[in-house]
Amino acid sequence: MIRREFGRRLAVQFLGKLADQQDGDDDQDDDGVSYTCQIVGQINSRGIWFGDDPFAFSVPLLMMQLSLISIFTRSLYCLLKPFGQPSIVSHILGGVILGPSILGRSSMFASSVFPAKGKGVFDTFALFGFMLFIFLIGVKTDPSIVLKSGKRTLAIGFLGFFLPYALSGFTAFMLNHFLSLDYDVAKVLPSLVSMHSMAAFPVIACFLAELKILNSEIGRLASASSLICDVCHWSIMTVKYVVHLATTKSLRTSFGSFFSMVLLVSFIVFGIRPAALWAIQRTPEGKPVKERYISAVVVALLSCGFIAETIGLSAFLASFLLGLVIPDGPPLGATLVERLDCFVSMLLMPTFFTTSGLKMDVFAIKSLKNVGVIQSIVLVAFVGKLVGTALPPLFLRMPIRDALSLGLIMNSKGIVELAMLNNWRMTNVMNEECFAITIISVVVVTGVISPIVKLLYDPSRRFVAYKRRTILHNRHNEGLRILACIHDEENMQATLSILYTSNPTKESPISLCVLHLVKLVGRASSLLIAHPPREKSSDSPTESERIFGVFRNFEKKNQGSLMVHCYKGVSPYSTMHNDVCSLALEKRINLVIIPFHKQWKPWGRVETSHAFRQLNKNVLEKAPCSVGILIEHSSRKKYYVESSYYRVAVLFFGGADDREALAYARRMSQHPSVLLTLIRFSSSMDIVGGTARSKMLDGDILKDFRSNAQRYERVSYQEEEVMDASDVIQVLRCMENGYDLVLVGRRHGESALMQEVRKCSENADMGMIGDILATADFRCGSLILVVQQQTKVWGLRDPEESTRLRRIKL
Repeated sequence: MIRREFGRRLAVQFLGKLADQQDGDDDQDDDGVSYTCQIVGQINSRGIWFGDDPFAFSVPLLMMQLSLISIFTRSLYCLLKPFGQPSIVSHILGGVILGPSILGRSSMFASSVFPAKGKGVFDTFALFGFMLFIFLIGVKTDPSIVLKSGKRTLAIGFLGFFLPYALSGFTAFMLNHFLSLDYDVAKVLPSLVSMHSMAAFPVIACFLAELKILNSEIGRLASASSLICDVCHWSIMTVKYVVHLATTKSLRTSFGSFFSMVLLVSFIVFGIRPAALWAIQRTPEGKPVKERYISAVVVALLSCGFIAETIGLSAFLASFLLGLVIPDGPPLGATLVERLDCFVSMLLMPTFFTTSGLKMDVFAIKSLKNVGVIQSIVLVAFVGKLVGTALPPLFLRMPIRDALSLGLIMNSKGIVELAMLNNWRMTNVMNEECFAITIISVVVVTGVISPIVKLLYDPSRRFVAYKRRTILHNRHNEGLRILACIHDEENMQATLSILYTSNPTKESPISLCVLHLVKLVGRASSLLIAHPPREKSSDSPTESERIFGVFRNFEKKNQGSLMVHCYKGVSPYSTMHNDVCSLALEKRINLVIIPFHKQWKPWGRVETSHAFRQLNKNVLEKAPCSVGILIEHSSRKKYYVESSYYRVAVLFFGGADDREALAYARRMSQHPSVLLTLIRFSSSMDIVGGTARSKMLDGDILKDFRSNAQRYERVSYQEEEVMDASDVIQVLRCMENGYDLVLVGRRHGESALMQEVRKCSENADMGMIGDILATADFRCGSLILVVQQQTKVWGLRDPEESTRLRRIKL
């Protein structure tokens, strides 16, 4: 027994010394296979106080590696973000700093922090993260985009792949023919031609999301075109693979490999997809997906990955195919993304990006000739793709800045290219020198493209209208165009109440666009689609269908005086305003109505959405027309009823926004059931600041209103004398429960009185008066509409200065 224990200790000491002598460096046998010695079972450390070295155990070593990677990559990201650099650049540079190029040149650091015996665990961890990431990208992808692509998208996708493929391929042929290239460089050129000709959809989608232009015109075009480009690339790769099997392998091997791949793909498409659709049908709308369905998908993912590796197919490709067959969006796709996305994107993917930098050694670059050859291929492919993707849009009269931005976006590189490079490095397709040169080119290209695109392309630039699109400047009896934004079914009744009082008539009809805004979850590409009515109603309608059904019923009740057009926008909250503004510009909208970011619930409970608040701020800043923020105090609801009078009040202090609110109220006053009251605030000092022209326009519109008020019993005018902020608040409190709808302008010029009022408001999102009315303490009306007149007109710094565009008819 003593001899056995003594022998075990000698063996442990011998193996430990042998592992220490390795110092983390790989040795190779005669076949070129790397190996390292490691003691089996060293997983958890007992701690330094018990004599254990934490770096000799797998778990503490991995924790330390992940900690260093997080510290370096996040620090670099914070430093480079002001320069417009995407996260992939900071992740790769973090790996370069930790790798053999800088810190890793110290043998002590390399053998302690990233020893050879820990590479297996670390690389496996990173590759497993990449497999999950590719699976999630597949889940987010809608393959039907390829079938729905128009001629422009097809032209961009085809030219964006085949032009750089042909040009860079010809360049590689000429270089190989006229120059005596190293064998390793000549061998890798065809692979580089293929990689730099592709525009991987996962890369483009992540790049667009990081630039926050996913749901812009260029973003949608780039997403769809990259899918076409991917189809071209993988078709070429499939043909090459089949030819390689047929020419280099036996018939038995070729047939077995091809047949097993067909079986796996068939199982995924015809087995797993129907099961996913069945699970979706069994999940009621708005209800969470059952845990057993999520577990089944995870088991299917791991099983398909194992089977793919067994038959010689990449587990990453199988993961992507499995993700593609799972329907994107809620409920199943969205649930999978919510469960896995944070863990994958915040921990696993930075690790995968960093491995590329860790494997790169800039000191392995010995020949400037090799650098020139590889960079020539990169440059030719870059120019070819830029020209190939920019020509079709330019032919269709897209602005040159936008076309150039599209070409640059399609040239961006990311995770797919890094995965290909890592695979080529591990399989010895690419040597260490070529790997380092190519990684540098990926970092440089991506790092240069991002700030240039931000400089060239601003989606909000095209939201500037060429003419006034306001209610005030609308011609008499000209139809009013309204865009009503809806988040959920709770917003419908308040919006319908506003529409009822807007007085749609056959002489002055209302064209209503209803936009259901949905958060982008479980999808990689945004959507803005028209929603035509179904010939036959569904037994289980979606939330969008229920919302649109209510507005279409409202259209039937107002036949001939109201036309409803329904749209659904699916996009991230951060860029959702692009859908609102682009639709408003396209449909020549006069007024956008969007819900307030606070909602009052029963028993005094208030729900606040910071995402909706930012959305409203972006719409107010960039909309090409007037905007109304609809505040609904649910605790004191009163919606319009045809048999009763509807009391409307307008608070007039002065300024363009108050004039716009009064113009809207003037239209409402023509409704036979609306009682309109204009409350004008006056003072011995200036109520609001402003130019002499603005005050003249205030006087003109008030004079016209008072003359009309004398002719209509349902319209009244009252003037309130105020001296300070307390008088203003007192007047507002006297209006308690007196009105069903209150209209007020958002912006008021600076004055001594307004500065006092500002101190009583919490923030300036709704303006000084609007913010006071939005608090729960005030009960002026069940609905409050805070109006902002169009702020931007092409060629005019101050729209009020244009008399030619001014149209007032009261």
